[in-house]
Amino acid sequence: MNTKKVIVAGATGMLGSQIVKELLGQGAEVTAMVRASSNRDALSKMGVKNFVVADMMDAASLRQAFSPKHGFDVAVASAAGYTRRKKGDSAATDTIGYRNLVDATKEAGIPRFVLISILESDKARSVPHFYNKFQIEEYLKEKKQPYIALRPGAFLDQTPDFIIEKIKKGILPTFLTGTYGIIYTPQLARYTALAAVALPDTELNTSIDVGWDRPVNEKILVAAFASVLKKKIDVKPVIPPFAMKYILPIIARFSDNIKDMYEMIKWIDTGVYISKNPQRQKELFGKLPTVEESVARYCRDKGLI
Repeated sequence: MNTKKVIVAGATGMLGSQIVKELLGQGAEVTAMVRASSNRDALSKMGVKNFVVADMMDAASLRQAFSPKHGFDVAVASAAGYTRRKKGDSAATDTIGYRNLVDATKEAGIPRFVLISILESDKARSVPHFYNKFQIEEYLKEKKQPYIALRPGAFLDQTPDFIIEKIKKGILPTFLTGTYGIIYTPQLARYTALAAVALPDTELNTSIDVGWDRPVNEKILVAAFASVLKKKIDVKPVIPPFAMKYILPIIARFSDNIKDMYEMIKWIDTGVYISKNPQRQKELFGKLPTVEESVARYCRDKGLI
């Protein structure tokens, strides 16, 4: 099989760096797209030899980074502006920036674009950073850029990881009270790498739900952690019910970020944030990870067992 040349936007992020690791493991030749201020050390230690400097909000820099002279086979996009992980990040990255990225990919003639989208994002009009992903899926169709959109649910691990210190004390902190789809980022990274270099062209121009073998809720997660860690685990909401009901709505009037988070929690807790077609994931990527296997892997990775 020919070595695939893959450019990754968002390569320095928590998910992006894991995607890079999986791509290297698949034998891909990886180019990391970074900003001038980005620290490349971790990627270099991982084995990345090729870098291009560009910013998603600078269309000219993207055209240079994605130039046909590089011969890229795949563009992978895992960047997220709404997290404001770095100075200059904003929701505009997820709208204007991603459109710039699609335009540069199309102009360069790159035959595959792998997008990290969001589960059921087409139904999330009230949650901007969710619905923006669906709009980029639509933009890919509009531009006739061949793509695969992976739609994960909530991440078990976050940046920063708000679970690990609490779980050591026997407490599972939760944002959500309903039932929802979920994934562990190393699992999503693997699926992304496979979507980039292994899935056949017959699977292009499609969205694929990815997650565990079943949705979770507080009860299911607590049982899994208790089983793996062999100790009693209690649930503690990150946002107390009183604050969720009375305080957060007031703060949300004055902060777009808080409003987005508040609307996200409300929307997920309606029960719509669940994969409608897990069988497709199984057919394309193999056996679905179970809740128990995934929690055990997380605990091993974090040194909890």
